[in-house]
Parts: sequence; structure tokens; C-alpha cells
Amino acid sequence: MTDSAPPDFPATEILSLLDLEDIGSDRFRGYSPSNAGKQVYGGQAIAQALVAATRTVSRDRHAHSLHGYFVLAGNPKKPIDFQVERIRDGKSFTTRRCIATQDGTTIFSLEASYQISEDGLSHAMAGPIVPDPETLDDMHALVNRFRAFLPEPAKRWLEKPSPLDMRIVAPETMLFPQKTKSAEQLIWFRIRGPLPDDQALHSALLAYLSDMTLLNTALLAHGRTIFDPQLQVASLDHALWLHHAFRVDDWMLYQQESPIAGHARALTRGQIFTRNGKLVASVAQEGLIRLRPRN
Repeated sequence: MTDSAPPDFPATEILSLLDLEDIGSDRFRGYSPSNAGKQVYGGQAIAQALVAATRTVSRDRHAHSLHGYFVLAGNPKKPIDFQVERIRDGKSFTTRRCIATQDGTTIFSLEASYQISEDGLSHAMAGPIVPDPETLDDMHALVNRFRAFLPEPAKRWLEKPSPLDMRIVAPETMLFPQKTKSAEQLIWFRIRGPLPDDQALHSALLAYLSDMTLLNTALLAHGRTIFDPQLQVASLDHALWLHHAFRVDDWMLYQQESPIAGHARALTRGQIFTRNGKLVASVAQEGLIRLRPRN
């Protein structure tokens, strides 16, 4: 699956994207947006599979973790079928497996775990101290500020109208990686809302957004970006842990890092905080980073 920004479409279309068609026997069908790229965006596959799995779970249980593998690149021009397997329904936890297919071939697999609300021991690390999102340039302001230095693919990506409001804490890290070569980045983001009061929906939307820019963090360490035509970049797997309730139409801070890369693979990690510094989600992903042969 591709590691890139989510496709460009209004928030109402994101909600419709996650409103899967029920085709019976714990099977569901999803579609890609009409203006999708050449491959299905990885976050879309994660979110739709999570929605399918959640449809088979009691409403008193909420997703707390998911683990997925990207098997093949999805074709956005074809529907995706999701088959849910009810692995276990315990007293406190529920486990589901979901297989996504196109033309009978598996393109993505996911396992998700759900839990009833329980009290227990609690601790968490504090969020980083960063500028408030309102003090940072939005994507259009960034393009105007750095237009003379940006490659065309980056300009097109940054200029797209989108329901996602994103502010990069240190834009020079992402826009000029050859100078900084940093394996870390910090991004404020939110969906322009308001959105319904449904935690399952907010969890699915965060799963959708959690794939964005992760592998790019690994590329920054080498002075490159996902816009580099010499690279083949794709997500291989994805893990997401949901610690507390949250809203994706409020500002959230995505702290990303890449501790290691090698053998054409890179590991990336992320932590997602609310505006007041509460850690609400953790992410890990391994991705393919392959140099294309020179012809």
C-alpha cells in the first residue's frame, strides 16, 4: 500500500468512505474515492477493515489495538470485500480477524482486540512542548512561503484542498531533508469538523490518518522524501494501540520517529497526543524503502 497523504475529498466523503455496505454473513464491502491515486491508500484499508470488524462487536466494547499486514497493492477502481472472523468473545475482551480481498485475492489482513471499560493502574509520559498549531503555517501558507524551493509533486500535495488541517512543527525538516537529515518530525492535525459523537468513528478515522507521513520520517534521515522518483516506498505492516478516548476534530499532535532502517526496510514509530498533552494512541509501522535500479 502507498504511504502518502490521504486523498483529497471533503469530511462528509470520509464518513461515507467508512460507511461500508453490509453484504451478509459478517461480510462488508467498501469503495475508494473517485480521485484516488494508482493504489489504495494504506490508511483507508486499515480504517475500513476496523469498521468491518467493529460492526460485529458489542457496542459496550471499544477497540484498543489492531495489527495489520499489507499483502498486495489495492486497486482503487475496484470494490474491496471484507470478511470478518469472530475469533473470540470473552468476558472482558473480544478478538476479530478481518481479511480484505479484491477479485478473490487477499490484499490486507487485520486483527483487532476490543475491551469493556475498566479502571486500573494508570501512568503516561507527557507530550512534547511545541508551538500551538494556530501559530504555525497551514499547507497553503507553506507553499507560498517555500514555493521557489519545492518540487512540483510536493506543491501539488501541499496545495490540495482537504478536510485534514495539518501544521508541521518544523517544516524545514520535511521540505529540506537534505539539510537536516532528521529521523523525527512533529505534526499537528485535525479533521475539520464537527464530527458525530461516536468513539468508534473517531477510532476508525484515527486509524485512517495514522498511516500518513510515517515512512517519510525514515526517508528524512537520508535526505529524501516520498516524492523521490528513485525510491519505491510502501507500507508493509501497521500496528495501532488506542489508550484513551479522543476526538479527531480536535487538534492532535503526531510525534514520529524512525529508529532504524536496513535491508530495504525501515521501522517507524509514532505517539499521538491531545492538545493538552495526553497520550491517546501509539503507532508502529515497518515499510519498504527500495532504491530503484538505474536504467
